[in-house]
Amino acid sequence: MTAALVTSPPVVMAPRADGFEVVWGVSRLSRGWIEWEAADGTSGTVTGDAFGMVPQGDRVLRVRASGWSAGTSLRVRSVTEAVEAPKERHESEWKPVRTFDAASDTARFAVWNDTHQRDDTLRGLHEATPEVDVLVWNGDLCNDWTDPAEFPTTVLNPAGLDVSAGRPLAVVVGNHDVRGTWAYQLEDFVATPEGRPFTAFRIGPVACIVLHTGEDKPDDHPTFEGRVAFEPLRAEQAEWLREVTARPEIADAPYRVVFCHIPLRWTDEAVVDYDADGYDWFSRRSRDAWHDALVGWGAQIVVSGHTHYQTWLPATEEFPYAQLISGGPDADTASDEAAAWIDGEASADELVLTMRDLGGRVLHEVRLAPLG
Repeated sequence: MTAALVTSPPVVMAPRADGFEVVWGVSRLSRGWIEWEAADGTSGTVTGDAFGMVPQGDRVLRVRASGWSAGTSLRVRSVTEAVEAPKERHESEWKPVRTFDAASDTARFAVWNDTHQRDDTLRGLHEATPEVDVLVWNGDLCNDWTDPAEFPTTVLNPAGLDVSAGRPLAVVVGNHDVRGTWAYQLEDFVATPEGRPFTAFRIGPVACIVLHTGEDKPDDHPTFEGRVAFEPLRAEQAEWLREVTARPEIADAPYRVVFCHIPLRWTDEAVVDYDADGYDWFSRRSRDAWHDALVGWGAQIVVSGHTHYQTWLPATEEFPYAQLISGGPDADTASDEAAAWIDGEASADELVLTMRDLGGRVLHEVRLAPLG
């Protein structure tokens, strides 16, 4: 029997004010496109890629769509055709999407982290999380990439779920996401607005910056076997931060939030002995590279994962940005009790970040006033 042509729902990623990208899995060489219908009655098809070809692939298809006004409501579906026999065609279900709108008075986002291919955790998060402007998947989607067949089932159809239904994805790369022989292929399955693993966007009154903190040990650590080069990437992001925080829609936002997988602050910042199996609980290298730019911008809070411990560190004179760390499932047992998610709601009066466990219990509630 021939395997199903399409292996995942169309996943809406990299949302922007003018569009988004749709990514979906396929089992064999196929071509695909997306069809769209807007609330105002207009409709169309997006059929080409950056090189003038209909998007094609034998594992994954991607279509970048643009051209809409901010705040446009529409619905999209993917269409897939097998290139070779058997000549099958597949049309997905329609999926609602709304482009970002910086002029909105409100915004809502959700944050997951450290799901580590744990189906029970993912099901609990999926059930608990409402429709939002954007779902920030804040790193460590996987354990490590030892089998390339796990990309679609981890990123595009985790636990058999359509996680981007009603909540387009902004994927933040975590340290486990860059581990394993096949980690270099992650970028084939994760779309970002500018094709880099860092970005900035505005949803209503909230400016968001996404950063890539790299690994939890130095680049030359022997366990990496020469596969990583995060020091140049941190330096690139430091230069980019100075530019992006000067953009009017980012510089003037009433609320200013940073998402990165490894925290920039921690409760114990003692020097780590990497030769004794130590690793970074916070990314000192990233903080050293980015601190001045974040302070200059007026970052109010950094939202992270990585530690699997829910932690709240208020702003201080030395660190004017607070640090909120959401928990993941227990790394050493089969328990999902430590897993949590964050619900962010912004209005003209305040930004409220509420961290809850999978049972709905409030673990932390943070209230931020708008910047003048």
